[in-house]
Amino acid sequence: MKDSRRKFFKTGVALIGGTVLGARYLSAMPIHFGKEVVNVGVIGTGDRGSGLIRLMNQIEGLEVVACSDLIPFRLEDAVKLTKSAKAYADYTDLLADKKVDAVIVSTPFSTHDEIAIAALKAGKHVYCEKTMTKGMTEIQAVIDIVNSSGKVFQTGHQYHSSPLYNKARDIIRSGYIGEVTAYECQWNRNGSWRRPVPDPKWERMINWRMYREYSGGLVAELMSHQIDFINWVTDSHPEQITGFGGIDHWKDGRETFDNVHLLYKYPSGLDASFECTTTNGYQDYQIKVLGSKGTIILDYTKGTIFSEAKGIKEKGLVDGVSGATMQAWEKGEGASIDAPGNDPTLDALRQFYESIANGAPVISSLQTGALTAKCVQISLDALYENQIKNWNQYPELLFS
Repeated sequence: MKDSRRKFFKTGVALIGGTVLGARYLSAMPIHFGKEVVNVGVIGTGDRGSGLIRLMNQIEGLEVVACSDLIPFRLEDAVKLTKSAKAYADYTDLLADKKVDAVIVSTPFSTHDEIAIAALKAGKHVYCEKTMTKGMTEIQAVIDIVNSSGKVFQTGHQYHSSPLYNKARDIIRSGYIGEVTAYECQWNRNGSWRRPVPDPKWERMINWRMYREYSGGLVAELMSHQIDFINWVTDSHPEQITGFGGIDHWKDGRETFDNVHLLYKYPSGLDASFECTTTNGYQDYQIKVLGSKGTIILDYTKGTIFSEAKGIKEKGLVDGVSGATMQAWEKGEGASIDAPGNDPTLDALRQFYESIANGAPVISSLQTGALTAKCVQISLDALYENQIKNWNQYPELLFS
């Protein structure tokens, strides 16, 4: 076990005293008739883990039967969201529960590999939240165990499951907006990114995102989604990565940067820029795709195409966008991409169920998750070492 993981788990066990909590019950939960039920254990019941429980409560066939967290009050609150889940202070006890078919790993970034590997060895299917794994050795270790496990392994880059993002990918790859030469991405917020801490003893466990030992900061927690999208659209990866950032605004003892700016160069000549700040939330989240014939702008739930050339406005070239396209372009406005703005995480969890119960292909796969994790690691090295990093400086990921 890595020192950071050992320290994290030992600290938690010391603070909670190894207590195993009793089960709680809620009414008005879905009842499953005639459909195979996949019993899920959620490891890590902070904001993200609890949010995933709420979504799984909406999915017929998924039943949360166990939860685990080192922080007792978070574990208690999460169990209250379920029908009859058993609570475990130690995740290894959850993995030993034979009722559990699959696990959600929504723990701090530095613990993903250890827990995912242990879960696969215990015969569980795994949904591993983004970013998949911290560190090159750890990425390869997860790849190796997934390949030998025969279990479903899905990574939590949920835009693979979004009808909107799938439609946008199809439009881009079709050449509809011409040659794409650049992506401009932002994910800006106005706030410290800190969580309230009821007692100082919980600081590093609750605000783990602030500490490099456990976290990849803004790159791993936010920008990784946009990095993953570009790799997915291009079926490629960057050849050079550089960037800068700092702890320039929130002087509160954090170690991870409060602003990050990255530049990626892809082999095709494509450039991608990524911006993430914590002091201004204007326009929040956005991916801008710049093509020779048009531009696509994506946010969480909608996409818009702007025309760059006369050819894209011609009748018959508007497949994939709404019927108002022609009128919008004549007015110099953008035209909406005609695709449902579903909650992509809800769809991702549905697809996790389908992969387990019915053998459906894994959408956000080991391969795409590992590729993005490598990008995140190189990006962090480039930022912290203030260097340009080349892809071929790092070990090749071996998938077979």
